[in-house]
Amino acid sequence: MELAQQLSFEGIHAPGHSEPLITLEYEGVTITILGTAHVSRTSADTVRRLVSSGDYDSVALELCENRYQTLVDPDALSKMDLVQVFRKGRGPMVMASLALGAFQQRIADQLGVEVGGEMLAAISAAGERNLPVMLIDRDIGTTLKRIYRNVPLGRRFKLLTLLIASIIARRTVSEEEIEQLKEGDVLESTFNQFAEQAEDIYSPLVSERDEYMVAKLMQAAKAQGHKSILAVVGAGHMKGIRQGFNRDSEHYVHEPEKRQRELEQVPAASRWPEIIPWAIIGIILFGFVLAFMQGSEVGWEMVKQWIIINGTLSAIGAILAFAHPASILSAFVAAPITSLNPAISVGMVSAAVETYFRKPSVGDFSRLRSDVCRLRGWWSNRVAHTFVVFFLSGMGGVMGTYFASYKIFETVTAV
Repeated sequence: MELAQQLSFEGIHAPGHSEPLITLEYEGVTITILGTAHVSRTSADTVRRLVSSGDYDSVALELCENRYQTLVDPDALSKMDLVQVFRKGRGPMVMASLALGAFQQRIADQLGVEVGGEMLAAISAAGERNLPVMLIDRDIGTTLKRIYRNVPLGRRFKLLTLLIASIIARRTVSEEEIEQLKEGDVLESTFNQFAEQAEDIYSPLVSERDEYMVAKLMQAAKAQGHKSILAVVGAGHMKGIRQGFNRDSEHYVHEPEKRQRELEQVPAASRWPEIIPWAIIGIILFGFVLAFMQGSEVGWEMVKQWIIINGTLSAIGAILAFAHPASILSAFVAAPITSLNPAISVGMVSAAVETYFRKPSVGDFSRLRSDVCRLRGWWSNRVAHTFVVFFLSGMGGVMGTYFASYKIFETVTAV
């Protein structure tokens, strides 16, 4: 059966509500897509009324398991083992997640509403009516990894800049502006402009998640016996979801599970980012060999330069982070060593030491989401501060490695 024959669309607004609504039929199941603003008080009220109306037998939410647990269990962050986070190399990913959530939280605080209020309203109302709740969004960790892998090596600095800007930005946003974003054209226009500027970020952040949610809804309609599903998603996803259902593709319609698995895969890392650090280390070690061949005095002078430049710049990064003296010392000592081993960074060492000497309290964990909305909060909250120490000492170590490498090359070629 052609997809066009399986689907019917109706673009409407819920009676008495301003929220955009799409109703479609798929495999005999009515799927209603409600577009919301994630920090809108009106959206939460609308969701609560629709779920409680009795018109739906299940509710689908634009959440993954991790984000769901964070919403229903605000104390989940207090269970985070910082040492294990850094040891397993998850430091950059967790820091990026905190930065991405900071802007949304800041708007919510400004408006006096709760982040994800419409999702919490849906969960609560569904529980009151004993309706099953389906999580249809892709895991946030997978999304961030696909963004990182999708961005060319040379543009990853821009991605980092965008994350930092999301922390520093202090623009005031009115509640009227938040409501206007749900009209569809404004939000889609914003996304389209973003796509033109950074397609490699837009695709995994928005387009792929649209496809993923379509695949999950198709699976739910085909396999789980639902008759009327209410899907609560951000308004910016409505256009992509509608296009996904209306796409004339036999592969997509009959194999949504396959498409879901494809979108859950993290692309293999390019070999160049792995080869380059080892190549640099090889050049550095070769430089040491050449230096010692020219005399022990020249060789030891080069080793001293390596230690001083690496250690000093990494220690300066730790100082800028207002790290504990022991963390600053560990950065100085570890940088010359870790710079010769890409498997471990000086930031991992200094962050672990910082955690040991300045153990975060339960209060630090409970305030984490609100504290990271302010630049000062990244230094005052001990959990967030650990990530600052990790980042700045690590950046100092990277700068030290390249600057010291240049000095070694300069010295060897001059002798």
